[in-house]
Amino acid sequence: METPSRIYIIEDDDAVRDSLQMMLESIGREVMSFASADSFLASYSQDMAGCIVLDIRMPGMNGMELQRKLNDINSILPIIFVTGHGDVPMAVEAMQQGAVDFVQKPYREQELLDKISQAMALDEENRSSLLQRQVIIECIKELTPRELDVMRLMVDGKANKVIAIDLDISQRTVEIHRARVMEKLSANSLAHLVRMYLAVESELAES
Repeated sequence: METPSRIYIIEDDDAVRDSLQMMLESIGREVMSFASADSFLASYSQDMAGCIVLDIRMPGMNGMELQRKLNDINSILPIIFVTGHGDVPMAVEAMQQGAVDFVQKPYREQELLDKISQAMALDEENRSSLLQRQVIIECIKELTPRELDVMRLMVDGKANKVIAIDLDISQRTVEIHRARVMEKLSANSLAHLVRMYLAVESELAES
């Protein structure tokens, strides 16, 4: 059974969380809300579809720490951060780590709804590409031997500097190969690339 697409709200302020959930449900969205990053992680599954609306500052594990944990387990759920004015530099850093957007408090409801719609569409696109296993395999076959080497090290989580040392090439060359790998596989993020590769790894080993 296909997992329904939902908006996962992670916000420690009860009033803000409840208000946001009511607003989203009033327009027909499926919503699950969590008061902490830990409670969300306890319920997390790779089958979850939709997007995350995540407060950046929370007691215990903050939003950026949760993002790093989700990146470590190759989650592809798009993240929209909700930030206070002083958190903008943090939000920019979070986007560099793969978040799709951020909104500042107090935000306009329509602005947030628009960003959520875009994130939900991105998630649907990413998941559709994961289902196209044969397409992924054909794209990987289009990689040059060097691009294939770089991709496998990327999937292993190696940094550009380490890849350059392992393959005895310059970091700039690694960056070029890395960009070509992402382009040829139409990957929107490293986590998306990892998930695509893992989806077809067994078929690649047999071919």
